[in-house]
Amino acid sequence: MDNTQIMDVLPHRYPFLLVDKVVAYVPGKSAIAVKNVTANEPQFTGHFPGRPIMPGVLMVEAMAQVGGLVALQPPIAEGEGTPEFFFAGVDGVKFRRPVVPGDTLVIEMELLSFKKRFGIVKLTGKAYVDGELAVEVDSFLFAMKT
Repeated sequence: MDNTQIMDVLPHRYPFLLVDKVVAYVPGKSAIAVKNVTANEPQFTGHFPGRPIMPGVLMVEAMAQVGGLVALQPPIAEGEGTPEFFFAGVDGVKFRRPVVPGDTLVIEMELLSFKKRFGIVKLTGKAYVDGELAVEVDSFLFAMKT
């Protein structure tokens, strides 16, 4: 899935679309995607001058967007139109290494559960740079309204 196809699923746009491409996708189960971290991204002018580091909240947001790619497509999201989808919670976040311009963040997200009646989606995820764990999240919770 390329950037254009990602924008067909996610409502995010520059500068807040944080997923560049999807390299593996299992409908209703998981996705592996890539975020190329570049020096010209706006957050690096202030985080931090002379030592740019990708903010942890943006790493978690990038992971949440990959989770959205799992949840906003069939078989989870079915029917006409894109459902409303909101970040409802996150637990067990651990940052393992800094992510800096020039890095490629490889994000793996896996569906843990979907409560269709309540529109609750739960996922877990990890993100790597050069095969080294950069951030892991025990659970992401999303609320979805179709």
